[in-house]
Amino acid sequence: MNPAQQAKEIYRDKYSTISRYVDILSTKGIDWGLIGPRERDRLWDRHVLNSAALADLIPEGAHVVDVGSGAGLPGIPLAVLRPDLDITLLEPLLRRHAFLTETVDDLGLEGRVHPLRGRAEDCDKTFDVVTCRAVANVTKLLRWCTPLFYPHGRLIALKGSSVDQELADASRLLESSRLEASVFQVRAHPLAEVTQALVLEPLR
Repeated sequence: MNPAQQAKEIYRDKYSTISRYVDILSTKGIDWGLIGPRERDRLWDRHVLNSAALADLIPEGAHVVDVGSGAGLPGIPLAVLRPDLDITLLEPLLRRHAFLTETVDDLGLEGRVHPLRGRAEDCDKTFDVVTCRAVANVTKLLRWCTPLFYPHGRLIALKGSSVDQELADASRLLESSRLEASVFQVRAHPLAEVTQALVLEPLR
């Protein structure tokens, strides 16, 4: 079963919407420089399913901020899959913010998905969940994002093989911030590639 078929199984009646998003990424996303041309053949697995794998880590009805949202990853795939979520797509760069605004409108997600231009460290709102993908190492994420979810929420970051070293480097800051870290191996579909998710939460 190929990644598009896997996505069809998990998105069900929302598949046409997520398929439209993939079309946007493969055209405008590449034309605008938000997605590399070599990614065109990996949009379903490396971007959509990779993002959707976080869905089970997010509580029902959560208010989510996707920091450094870029092309809307992981925020838009999560928003399409989970209509119960209210998602802010936080992006500092004007061109990317314009892309997000147009894409949200095109997909009919306005009303519960909110593109917001700005940096995490300048945002004065708090959320139940912070998501991010390829934004920064753990130390920087802690400095930028902790105020966005502390003391009652969580940060969920898509991470690669460097996560253990990043956590070691940030151990003192984690301790002083009274945060605990967990690393989960998650999949959007039983046949999908594994996604590694770092979850940071206040100590209970």
